[in-house]
Formats: sequence, C-alpha cells, structure tokens
Amino acid sequence: MRKIILTVYFLFCLCLTDVFAQDADVIYQQSSMNALMEGLFDGEFSLGSLKTKGNFGLGTFDNLDGEMVFIDGVVYQIKSNGRSLIPLDNLETPFAMAVFFKADFESKIPQQLNSLSLTNYLDSVLPSRNRFYAIKISGKFKYVKVRSVHSQNKPYPRLIDALKKQKTFELKDVEGDIVGFWCPQFVEGLNIPGYHLHFITKDRTRGGHLLDCVIDNADLKIDYLNGFLVELPKSREFLDKDLSQSVKKELKEGYSGEKDK
Repeated sequence: MRKIILTVYFLFCLCLTDVFAQDADVIYQQSSMNALMEGLFDGEFSLGSLKTKGNFGLGTFDNLDGEMVFIDGVVYQIKSNGRSLIPLDNLETPFAMAVFFKADFESKIPQQLNSLSLTNYLDSVLPSRNRFYAIKISGKFKYVKVRSVHSQNKPYPRLIDALKKQKTFELKDVEGDIVGFWCPQFVEGLNIPGYHLHFITKDRTRGGHLLDCVIDNADLKIDYLNGFLVELPKSREFLDKDLSQSVKKELKEGYSGEKDK
C-alpha cells in the first residue's frame, strides 16, 4: 500500500512539472486579488520560486513595496519613485502571476492609439473572451502614464486606501514594453477581469502600473493560455480573512485607471 501511495505521489509531482514545462500555456498565480484588495500584503512566495513557474508576468512585493514587471526571465521592482531595481530571489511577494511566454499571435499596432483605443484594438484581435491571454507590446511610445505605491506598514490599509497615496509618473517619447494579462469575467475575485498591464522602459530603469499611453510604433505579441493555476497562502491571516465581499467597484477604480483618463 505504501508503495502505491509513493507511486501516485511521484506521478502527481511529474504532472506538476509538466504543467510548468516551458511550452505549457498555463498561468501560475500566487494568492488571490481579493486577498490583496483586503490588505494581505505580507509576502509568502519567493521570487526564486516564481521564476520556476515562468519568465513573464507581473505582481507586487512584500508590504506592497512597488510594482512588479517580470520580462525575459528577470523580475524588476518599480519603487514608489518610479525607478526600478532587480531584487534578490529571496524577496517575497503577496501576489504575482507568471507564464512561460510564447507568442501565438503577432501584429503591428496602429499608431496614435491611446489606452482606450488600445483596449478596443486588443478586444478586436482576441479570439475568445473565455480564455486567458498574456500580452506583450514592445516599441516606441509618445506618452506613458504609470503609477507605483510605497511600502505599507502594519496594520495594513485596504488596497484601495493604499492606492489613494500612489505616485504617478508621465514619460514622453520613450521606448519600452507593456507586460500584462487579460482574464475572463468568471475569475472575478481571484483576479481582475479584463486587462492588467504594467510598463517598463527599454533601458529597464523606469515603469509601473500602466494608466495611460499613446503608441508611436509598437509590436503586439499575444500568448493564448489554456490553464490557470492558483497557489493560496498558508498564513493564519489569509485563512481567517473574510474574502466573501465583492470588490468589483474597487477593482475598476484601482486598476482600470479610469479616473486618470
């Protein structure tokens, strides 16, 4: 019997390894968006472990200390001054998403699109609204507006309150990359339905959560994703937290950037 159990466990581990093979179209997510919205900012997952699950993604850091841009296998931490650094692998995150990016669709983006018209363009090329997509836009931008947040102290505020003190930055005539995801409506609570996009300059020195942009000349790559795997925190704070409340309105206010347009 013991031998059978060990065999099943070994096969289960092999299956997990297969899920995160570099050709697997699976998003790996640490924690839930509802938990982050409710102020669960303590990091529980190391950046080193995140890098075993993908080479592309986004998220935040322990104590909500800035915005994460994960691109080409490197994690960048955009601090509250809008400047980036490369953190050590032992730094932890309370929320992050990663995937091994492999483009299934490529196109040239029409010039002069702002964030609203960019959203409409992306909507027009996504083949279905019932799957996940990783999105990468690389090129020249006439204008980019981004935000980042400073590290929070306990007792932590709710995310919507922390974002009221966010710092915004405007960049003009820059080259860089937009990194992000589109998630379907049915993941509300676990994640953000719709687009969640971050930006980093080509020289990897500045960036943040994307609020607005005007595209000059850029290329679009989209990875069609078929899986969504969530690893939940094990902390007592997470286990005891009431995460049953809808945060739909707050997500729209805090992540769509509509108030900034």
